[in-house]
Amino acid sequence: MRWTLKSKPDKEKVDNLANALGVDKTIAAILCQRNIETFEGAKKYFRPSLDDIHDPFLMKDMDLAVQRIEKAISENENILIYGDYDVDGTTAVSLVSSYLKTIHSNIATYIPDRYAEGYGVSYLGIDFAEDNDFSLIIALDCGIKAIEKVAYAKEKNIDFIICDHHKPGDEIPNAVAVLNAKRVDCNYPFDELCGCGVGFKLIQALGSNRNQTIQDFVPYLDLVATAIAADIVPMNGENRVLAYHGLQVINSNPRNGIKAIIHQIKKKELTITDVVFVIAPRINAAGRMKHGNYAVELLTEMDFDTAVDFAAEIEIFNADRKDLDKKITNEALIQIIDNEEENKFSSVVFQENWHKGVIGIVASRLIEKYYRPTLVFTKSGDKLAASARSVKGFDVYEALHKCDEFIEQFGGHKYAAGLTLLPENYNNFKNKFEEVVSKTIDKTLLTPEIVVDSEIELSEITPKFFRIIQQMAPFGPQNMKPVFRSNCVRDNGYGKKVGADQTHLKLSVFQGDNKKTMNAIGFNLGDKMELVEDDFDIVYTLDENEWNGYKSIQLILKDLK
Repeated sequence: MRWTLKSKPDKEKVDNLANALGVDKTIAAILCQRNIETFEGAKKYFRPSLDDIHDPFLMKDMDLAVQRIEKAISENENILIYGDYDVDGTTAVSLVSSYLKTIHSNIATYIPDRYAEGYGVSYLGIDFAEDNDFSLIIALDCGIKAIEKVAYAKEKNIDFIICDHHKPGDEIPNAVAVLNAKRVDCNYPFDELCGCGVGFKLIQALGSNRNQTIQDFVPYLDLVATAIAADIVPMNGENRVLAYHGLQVINSNPRNGIKAIIHQIKKKELTITDVVFVIAPRINAAGRMKHGNYAVELLTEMDFDTAVDFAAEIEIFNADRKDLDKKITNEALIQIIDNEEENKFSSVVFQENWHKGVIGIVASRLIEKYYRPTLVFTKSGDKLAASARSVKGFDVYEALHKCDEFIEQFGGHKYAAGLTLLPENYNNFKNKFEEVVSKTIDKTLLTPEIVVDSEIELSEITPKFFRIIQQMAPFGPQNMKPVFRSNCVRDNGYGKKVGADQTHLKLSVFQGDNKKTMNAIGFNLGDKMELVEDDFDIVYTLDENEWNGYKSIQLILKDLK
């Protein structure tokens, strides 16, 4: 791995902030690196306030969206809430539908089938709306490229409101309203909301007509925080405020569906990491293994006992998903080795019977082994469908754009995208993608990078220091958990490999003449055991370990050398 130490911020700014906050200079420097340079800035950062939520009407077309929904309510129209089958889509549908049901009775939800319809707005969904007399569709977490679909709906006298956060193309669909802060003609102050976040702005705007304040919408923030965590959007600006307060709702008074998941896993206090690795995969498992409707039913269920039954069923989906992604990952790795493709600049693999619901996870797993842009294809109807994942610093969306002569349809973000193509174009696409990546990727990006916030002595890690680091949560892109480097540490001689297959490393480290040891755990670092016989350097984050009711600070090792 590449260890990159962040550049040191201006010394005077660090000194001033350390004095203003009464913290040590390491903490002040980390804050300055995150553009928090004043007492006021630190106050907003450490105590995110709902007062800092932006006015939803600053978003282009919000007034048109509200007018159209109010007209539908006054004229007793049927409204269909349509969303994608992933966590962001299903939480967004659950959020908007549960709010609209408090002010209008004719509300239904629609999640496209991952296999029959694929990603985004579908003709099948529009036909369903026509057959069931829906005159307004609110599309969440999708629709920004659905130009033909919106036109098709218009022919059937069905209006569209689109709430999306994906990158728009050159043309915007001809909908009643298109809410997307990434539109070049939109001046909304924060353009990194997730799909559920855009849905939240919509209900916030609808509430302002009903004299509701932001406090009335706090109960919905458990869904928003879950979507922010799962969709890996930047954890700064408005997202940080929404996630911070949403996490409080998750831990104090979540909706029945989330409460039922927590009840299953029997965990007391959840962090944003728990939301990413515990709650989100279970919500996602419904759409991956069965149907996204299961997730919406779970998240909108009003009866706790029924929600527990749903959660138990989803737990089975999640276990099946884990088995499947392990099996497919192994098959994909064998394919790369058999085709002698270990030394390429990209991984592109295909097998027609791979489960479409887990190919995105498999792509991420392959990156853990071969750190490079990766696509995993499977058969979907008469086409091939793929999930694309990228490495830090490389824009896979742009790379796909350069291969569009072989692609039927694609969409997504810098680091994750989806596409379909005709089977006869697979080999040409695969060759072209490898060519594009090999010519455009900075070769240093093919080695995973650990960005280190600060070099510190182990003696600096006091309970107060750790408490302040914890208060920097929730962590995520643009606000990652601080990573520290300590040099010339030693193990006390009791270091060992642990875990069922001895893949992890457990150490007790000390530095210099200070013989006070700190416990350290390195997940998947078991093969570095031989490096701890002498002095070594470590990079790590800090965490709390609880054992037999006793809490202690623990180093989570990222790498050592």
